[in-house]
Amino acid sequence: MENGEDPPFEPTWESLAHYKIPEWYQRDKFGIFIHWGVYSVPAFGNEWYPRNMYIKNSAEYKHHIETYGPHTKFGYKDFIPQLTASNFDPLAWADLFRDAGARFVVPVGEHHDGFAMYDSSVSRWSATKMGPRRDVIGDLASAVRDRGLVFGVSCHRAEHWWFFNGGKSFPSDVQDPRYRDLYGPAMPDTLQPDATFLEDWLTRCCDLVDKYKPQVFYFDWWIEQPAFKPYLQRFAAYYYNRAAEWKKGVVINYKFEAYPEGCAVLDMERSHLDRIRPLFWQTDTSVSRNSWGYVEKQDYKQCKDVICDLLDVVSKNGALLLNIGPKPDGTIPQEEQELLRQVGAWLKKYGSAIYGTRPWKVFGEGPTDTSGGSDERHDPFTCQDIRFTVGAEGALYATAMAWPDDLKLTVCSVGSNLRLFGGKVESVTLLGHENLTLKWTCDGAGLHVTLPTVPPLNGAMTCTLKIVGDVKSGLNPVGPPDHGLGIKSSL
Repeated sequence: MENGEDPPFEPTWESLAHYKIPEWYQRDKFGIFIHWGVYSVPAFGNEWYPRNMYIKNSAEYKHHIETYGPHTKFGYKDFIPQLTASNFDPLAWADLFRDAGARFVVPVGEHHDGFAMYDSSVSRWSATKMGPRRDVIGDLASAVRDRGLVFGVSCHRAEHWWFFNGGKSFPSDVQDPRYRDLYGPAMPDTLQPDATFLEDWLTRCCDLVDKYKPQVFYFDWWIEQPAFKPYLQRFAAYYYNRAAEWKKGVVINYKFEAYPEGCAVLDMERSHLDRIRPLFWQTDTSVSRNSWGYVEKQDYKQCKDVICDLLDVVSKNGALLLNIGPKPDGTIPQEEQELLRQVGAWLKKYGSAIYGTRPWKVFGEGPTDTSGGSDERHDPFTCQDIRFTVGAEGALYATAMAWPDDLKLTVCSVGSNLRLFGGKVESVTLLGHENLTLKWTCDGAGLHVTLPTVPPLNGAMTCTLKIVGDVKSGLNPVGPPDHGLGIKSSL
């Protein structure tokens, strides 16, 4: 540090507990995640193809032998030349992400497969030395920042300790010592990583920090192993101190209990919470239900699925990181481009209910259960499912997750019987149609609105009311957890 000052963070949980979540992150709410790597080449199964192709009798194992031959003749390494990135246009990507309404972008720097999509200082198995033969992460970082977006990166190196261990159970190139620096230790996942692996892991993470100055650093789940604990402390202290030098707010995303609360930001993969979380958090999910990386048979979501996920997460004090999976040549599939543009069109019209907002006293109301857990599938949202946010200007935004067929919408939480809304409702407008005069009344049972006959946008089929009055905005622990109306929680 300059002027001989001590670093602001030490590698202890006590020191790291002084971390503050940056305002930009809590304001921006919506980012793009990118799974693009060698696993995009076979385009079969999902991004775990490199592991599963070495698991005997798996669908990927059978497919690999039928399509490419035995693993001694064609292993995972042999896919690398086909990751050409010949159509990779980082500025076009950044334009698409901006059009989607995203405010930050987090590509995978290295997945479990051990192939670095950046200019690695410690590995020959990198995009600058083979395959694309360019610094994919560096080029994208420049483009994203040029378009005014925040750049982040993810590192899934931890799982590499065991990722290719299936290849040790039968003749395969995993056992060839010439490729050990790609396939790694290939140890049992029940065995804790050793110091050599952990020091290498830390070096790679710090290499990403120093080269690209990411403001988000995302980790997958296996860092929760006990052996990682001191290395997580060392990394966080190093990263936070570097950020202090850059004078930028940064975020570490972790899963489960890898970091103590308050030392970093919890991420829940493909999950929903059933309540407002006082500490800001994140959900990461994908445009596809079956894979994070590119495969030929994707089960794509609809625009409404993404919008409702975003609304639900933001109402509970979270951010949404939405993943896409480009093709090996760097083309983003047309279906994914169209979905992102639809989301962007919705945010352009209704973004004031998302950006810069804070949760209300309750996150929402309605019958649909979105309890936590790893399975994001739930019953379809209905027009009775409403999510609340409070804008910086103090207005309450109430978004119905479906458009009522009869054009009648009731917001029970604004009724005087529940005593959540502090006083008289002064005005109610339909976001995106502020020039239209709404018919509404408010009584003990709720706010009753008659909607105009206007078409919902792009099939999103949502309806957002802007309610002005004595909102008493912001995170507020006051209020009962269940009002018998499907209002499942307050703080």
